[in-house]
Amino acid sequence: MDLKSILELLRFVSKSDLSEVVVEEGDFRLTVRKGTSGNVVSPVSVPPPSVQPLPTITPIAPPPSTIEPPKAEPVPPASPKKLNYIRSPMVGTFYRRPSPDKEPYVKVGDIIQPGQVVCIIEAMKLFNEIQSEIAGRIVRLLVEDGQPVEYDQPLFEVEPIE
Repeated sequence: MDLKSILELLRFVSKSDLSEVVVEEGDFRLTVRKGTSGNVVSPVSVPPPSVQPLPTITPIAPPPSTIEPPKAEPVPPASPKKLNYIRSPMVGTFYRRPSPDKEPYVKVGDIIQPGQVVCIIEAMKLFNEIQSEIAGRIVRLLVEDGQPVEYDQPLFEVEPIE
């Protein structure tokens, strides 16, 4: 409530037959009483709710002698042969076969040679034959037929042949 409104309220009370007026706006409360000793204005505001500070929590660490070092996780045995990957040289759609009615270029277990076509990647309506750069046995197909692929995405997992 601003000063102008308070003065208007005082004038109103002094000219009226009212002996007391109480105005409340949110947390603000104003009481105006008219009596024989003159007008008394006593602004009263409601105090905000008391805020209790949160207790301080101090973490307690165990004594240094009882702290155990983290245990090492067992390391899986190394595979006898390192696996290589045939990766996508471009972004496009992966196809395992030259056409829907033909056999796939390669299957799991097939032995491939460098220069052998292993799949097709369609990019911008062009079908690009992808040739293997390594020799080995196809261990796993990492992409489904007709799936979109990204540049450098692994397509085949290949076990090298010694």
